[in-house]
Amino acid sequence: MKFTFDRDSMIKEISIAQEIITNKSPISILSNILLIAENNSLTIKATDSTVKFTTVIPIDIEEEGRTTIFCDKFMSILSSLPSGDIEFIQEDIGVIIKPISKKIKFQLKSQASDKFPEIGTSENVPFFEISSKDFKEMIKETIFAVSDDRNKYFMSGVYFIKKDDTLTMVATDGRRLSCDTKHGVSVPDFQPAIIPTKILSCILKHAPEEGNIQVAVIDKSIFVKFSNIEFSSVLIEGQFPNYQKVIPESLKMSFMVNKADLDSALKRTTIMVDKKVSRIIFKISSGVLKIISPESDIGTADEEIPCRYDGQDISMAMNFTYITDPLKVIDSENVVFDFNINEVKGDEEANITKAVIMRAEPSSDYIHVIMPMSY
Repeated sequence: MKFTFDRDSMIKEISIAQEIITNKSPISILSNILLIAENNSLTIKATDSTVKFTTVIPIDIEEEGRTTIFCDKFMSILSSLPSGDIEFIQEDIGVIIKPISKKIKFQLKSQASDKFPEIGTSENVPFFEISSKDFKEMIKETIFAVSDDRNKYFMSGVYFIKKDDTLTMVATDGRRLSCDTKHGVSVPDFQPAIIPTKILSCILKHAPEEGNIQVAVIDKSIFVKFSNIEFSSVLIEGQFPNYQKVIPESLKMSFMVNKADLDSALKRTTIMVDKKVSRIIFKISSGVLKIISPESDIGTADEEIPCRYDGQDISMAMNFTYITDPLKVIDSENVVFDFNINEVKGDEEANITKAVIMRAEPSSDYIHVIMPMSY
């Protein structure tokens, strides 16, 4: 096998392959990338046995062939070389890598391509098109809420479901839930799927901001294609919780704050929060939200910011990361918290009941549900 490629174009593709490969040992075939040179193009494949990556780039071929090489070392070699054309020559059990413009030569051992796991083909997979911007937005607004508890493997991915003309992505760790729904979407039906976060992170990072991408959910796999790139992944097996039961209905109370004011105040007051507990207290009264970090061994802090609220004084305690995480993805000037309160007598301070919904104002397709904490 012998071909010439552009160094910068290759680096772009190999860097994505590196994100897929997790084992840095040169002994494991899963640390290698598969290279197939034919028809004046190079197909590059990488996998960690769960997530799979395929891309195709144009090259000048003198001799077709296929082999596998250690991805991490190949990337280090490319990064050390200047921009321009580079020759790749396979000889016996190794390859020679040398730039056209410099007297530099690297010899890198290879492994036979038949040892590389079968990635398969998406040739007959029924893809549908969806707005890349919408798909990435749904990922961004849910992926941070997945569970990191290995015993709750069925909540370690993002739930993807179609019903009528809506697409929904949901993630939960049992204490909070993020849900984004896109309406008026014309795509074929597919079975609900729990998608691993690794492939979603790759899509979020590499999919284009504009135009459409192609998606397919079949059997136990998901496929995503855009430009010259294809990602695929095994889906997570298990029964995702009934998320609709978690989303409270008929919330009669609410207060609204400026997103920037809330974000800044939380950054200051949470300096004093015990990170093992992560508890922050909101005290809401007419026109004022007081944010308090409970007293601990290191001290306390509180700050008042304006809010739009006209009702009985109330208090709520929440994990502050369950507020700061969605703040990063809510794209609006104001944020609203919807809730109900318990029954109180006279001028007693009320506490919230059950869950709180955090959302953008004006309303969007995204909501974040937070379970309150005890004091």
